[in-house]
Amino acid sequence: MDPHGEHYLNKDAVLSPLGAARMCQLGFGCVIMALVSHGAGYSATYGIFCMFVWCFCFAVSLVIFTLDITRLHACMPISWDNFTVAFAMLATLMYITASVVYPVYFMDADCPDDICEVKIYRIAVTVCSCVCCFPYGTEVFLTRAKPGAVVGYMATVSGLLKVVQGFVACIIFGALANYSEYNSYIATQYCVVVYSLCFSVTVVVVILTVSGRTSSLRFPFDRFVVVYTFLAVILYLSTALIWPIFSFDRKYSNSTRPEDCPRGECPWDSKLVVAVFSIVNLILYFVDLIYSQRIRFISNAAV
Repeated sequence: MDPHGEHYLNKDAVLSPLGAARMCQLGFGCVIMALVSHGAGYSATYGIFCMFVWCFCFAVSLVIFTLDITRLHACMPISWDNFTVAFAMLATLMYITASVVYPVYFMDADCPDDICEVKIYRIAVTVCSCVCCFPYGTEVFLTRAKPGAVVGYMATVSGLLKVVQGFVACIIFGALANYSEYNSYIATQYCVVVYSLCFSVTVVVVILTVSGRTSSLRFPFDRFVVVYTFLAVILYLSTALIWPIFSFDRKYSNSTRPEDCPRGECPWDSKLVVAVFSIVNLILYFVDLIYSQRIRFISNAAV
């Protein structure tokens, strides 16, 4: 036992529902990586992205599980609860994305005799990836803020929405980089500036919270978050109006998808993705603004 009378190993890290969820994350992560390496395979940008998601989530989950069971997380200069719930939310979103992307680009309808075995492996990878979304989602559910409880900001609805907002912004950036032709007009360039600005501030808020440095700021963190969220709503509202006009109005671009536009390299598709997820992020920031009014902030590095 340590000087405080506690066992060096934390049995709750294994025997609790949260521990069971984390072990499921590790188990399914091992199975997915083994299936992909053995027979399913991956290639091109989308395949590399999916493999990165599975490897990254497994590695971080393993670190979290190890630090939790050995109680070494107490030695780390971060807010542990904020970090784990933020990662669980991010991993859930990443797994959902990989579970959609992998079958779309690697599951062919036809099955010649020589590649049927590969298709079976890829079906198994897709199923395991879909199932693994639930252990990560369960961790978010178990560690989220409960009514009346004092928890870290990232465990609140507003904190979790920050992770989702950042992830949606990454999807927008991916679409912008894929033949979106955003350089064609100053108005669309303005939209890119808005996406970049909001994403940057969101990342800063998450980093400050996870690092437990909100109490050292020279301004009220709660007021900053609310004001920033309000400005983000206004800015995203402008992009939700401007981007579709300059992307789909006949005066500036094609109003319908060109027939000769190849999948994966079609500017119209990228513009549509940006337009849809701009509206999604607008809704997320608006919901975040509403919930931010209901949170009582406690600037404490230990939370």
